[in-house]
Amino acid sequence: MVLRPKTLRVRHAYEQVASEVEAQIMSGTLKPGDPLPSEVEMAGMFGLNRSTVREGIRRLESDGFVRRISPRKMVVSVPRMAELSSRQSRALNMLHVSFNELWHVAIATEPLAAELAARHADAADLAALDRIHSDLCAAQGEGRASVELDTAFHSAVAAAGKNRVLQLAREPIGLLLYSGIDALIPKVPQAVARQIVAHGHVVDAIRARDAPRARDWMRRHIDDFKRGYELAGLSLDAPIAGGAQRLRKLADRAAPPPMNGD
Repeated sequence: MVLRPKTLRVRHAYEQVASEVEAQIMSGTLKPGDPLPSEVEMAGMFGLNRSTVREGIRRLESDGFVRRISPRKMVVSVPRMAELSSRQSRALNMLHVSFNELWHVAIATEPLAAELAARHADAADLAALDRIHSDLCAAQGEGRASVELDTAFHSAVAAAGKNRVLQLAREPIGLLLYSGIDALIPKVPQAVARQIVAHGHVVDAIRARDAPRARDWMRRHIDDFKRGYELAGLSLDAPIAGGAQRLRKLADRAAPPPMNGD
């Protein structure tokens, strides 16, 4: 496949460059792994200057539609879930969504993720869950580590379910919702022990292929998170305090597991 030329005449031409290349990717004209022409070639194809094309390519690269394989060579790629979910989580944070809004979605998606994991998890998934759970036990309630490990645990459960739609739907919600754990721990220190127990039961149920038990324990766990928030005196109707700062740290340190096919 090759990129088809098209002369562009728009006010913000770099946006149109990005939109046109993205449209050809989405239509299947360009496929993952296909090389893109050079900036000079694309400038000629679109009737634009090189700097405008370069800015459009930067936008595509930021969105994950292209990746650089050498300083001057770009190929078409599939956006990774980490890139998509981080962007969506930031959007949710900018909308100042409340703990309650996030929780009401999580109470539906997280038990479903656990149920699917019990049906579809393989040996590698179980090993990943065991490793994360062991690390959480060893963290002994250290705030930042607990946030990262709890987020990673829920992402790994969803990955084990082998449903990429569910992974992508729940990941940005979880990334923001679970960032509230380090505000909870100092006020309700027993929450750490309860978290570890619940995670252990979820992993045991997944290993036993017991889908109803996995769903039930995950629902208990998400319910318990809300009760802990209430016990800590944190507002359920306010945005998660410091969510923006924690999102940046989580995005830098703990990208979620890739979806199958990434």
